[in-house]
Amino acid sequence: MSEKPEMTATDNGYELLTIRLPVIATFAALIIGLGAGVLLSDAQLPELLLQSLGVVGSLWLRSLQMTIIPLVAALLVLGLAQMVQAAKAGAAARRFLGLVFGVLIAGGLFTAIVLPLLLDIFPIPESASGFLAEVPEGELAVPGILDFLASLIAPNIIAAAGETAMLPLTIFFALFAIAISQLPKAQNASLMGFFHALANAMLLIIGWVLWIAPMGVFALAFGVGMRSGGGAFAALAHYILIVSAMGGFILVLAYVVAWALGGISPLRFARNVLPAQAVAVSTQSSLASLPAMLDSSSRLGLRSTTSEFVLPLAVAIFRATSPAMNMAVALYVAALAGVEITLPLAIAGILVALIISVGSVSLPGSISFVVSIGPIAIAMGVPIEPLALLVAVEMLPDIMRTLANVTMNVAVTSAVDRTAH
Repeated sequence: MSEKPEMTATDNGYELLTIRLPVIATFAALIIGLGAGVLLSDAQLPELLLQSLGVVGSLWLRSLQMTIIPLVAALLVLGLAQMVQAAKAGAAARRFLGLVFGVLIAGGLFTAIVLPLLLDIFPIPESASGFLAEVPEGELAVPGILDFLASLIAPNIIAAAGETAMLPLTIFFALFAIAISQLPKAQNASLMGFFHALANAMLLIIGWVLWIAPMGVFALAFGVGMRSGGGAFAALAHYILIVSAMGGFILVLAYVVAWALGGISPLRFARNVLPAQAVAVSTQSSLASLPAMLDSSSRLGLRSTTSEFVLPLAVAIFRATSPAMNMAVALYVAALAGVEITLPLAIAGILVALIISVGSVSLPGSISFVVSIGPIAIAMGVPIEPLALLVAVEMLPDIMRTLANVTMNVAVTSAVDRTAH
């Protein structure tokens, strides 16, 4: 039986929400909803029933949307402030942060370039169009490069929040986090305390919303099943494989980093990182994999002073697959909706994905999915309505996310250890 959300302390010095979300129940609701919709697609169901299911799904979707901006604001301030603090820890920390940003940028660029090509080779099934029923009509005004540059700074941050202008909001709160780190200690503590409380409050709300996810997902999935038929299952399988492939790039890149920067042969690295990977796949948690990562680092002959510093820091502020896989979801939905992603929009998506990845590291997978991908999609003008259903299958791509994250954490540790000699 599913348990309600609960608060637990974290290594970040404040409480974050650890939610025992009904992940299996949500996934089951998706399958049952799609199946019921397929079976009853030819039945003459009462219009009131169909409208009621539509309202339930719509309300659940809006409940997810309403927390995005305040939660992103709080997590950005907290995450970036933590990163600024880490940069002051010494040369090893700065080398680590340099590798972090290099991996995150590489992942975002890879997805932006490769995913459209991959979709040309393996196009989205036509049956996936049923996922767009809740998307409002209207064409996106595609900005030119000068308009894009002008939009980076919002003259009125409140108006930008009202318009969900994610890129200028993200830039503002990134600067705000850096400014907080420069304040006197008492003022810094006051503002950080406020954002801790704001994050916890928003996480509680979104936790409650996700706890009733089976109801909302069933309502949405039933409508998709009626519109798409059995092809909806093929569409979901296609989505899972495409998005997971982008995480596969980060997994392969980890072996390259360990070899090129850590001086460890791919075969030796693979053999010694395997226990940590096994824990990652079984738990889908980088934090739970930390002891195994420390053991793998010891097997690789890395100094304990390096691994005991870098690996906990990596778990706290580094999620290697975030830009690659989050951009993949947004670009997949864009292709599904027929939204043209121009160069300015792609840059906006990568920038938001890069910054958002810092703030959402400590969150459970389902919450991170909503908080991370929603802002990226909004920044690129991509409809976020399909995310309400895709979150139900996140448990499957999340296996690749955790596997690649854990592997990259050990690889980056090897690179930092080698340069520290």
